Amino acid sequence: MAPAAVHTAAGADLAQARAVVHTAQLLYTFWNTGDTTFLDQAVTPDFRDNTLPRGRPQGPAGPIAASAAFRTAVPDLICQLADLYVTGDTFTARLVFQGHFTGTDRGIQGRGQPINFNAIDIQHVGAESRIAEDWHLEDNLTFLQQAGLVTIAG
Repeated sequence: MAPAAVHTAAGADLAQARAVVHTAQLLYTFWNTGDTTFLDQAVTPDFRDNTLPRGRPQGPAGPIAASAAFRTAVPDLICQLADLYVTGDTFTARLVFQGHFTGTDRGIQGRGQPINFNAIDIQHVGAESRIAEDWHLEDNLTFLQQAGLVTIAG
């Protein structure tokens, strides 16, 4: 998956930046397709999620579980890599997730509501140009509101 825009730090090592961009493409192709082959190529076996949500397993099993759960709710999920910022061996990504809530979430059946929310990832690329650790923040509240799973009194 090609990023819509790539931003690199001034004076960046271009070979390193290309390798980091390739790793990001592998990771977000996994998020776009759910195909774990891409995740296996993108992360190290001892990958660490530094913002692990409660109940999600640590390591590569975490993104696999998250993707499967989200695809249960939004089977036509797509992930767009809107912006990629490369700084040495770290990248920051702005993602846009879209689809329709036609599956189930928390036992509730979707009615085809459109889903469109953002996420931000910071990924540290270690040995063999694979991601060793990450930090992430998804706009889950927007997803829950769009799916009709929560309402905000106002």
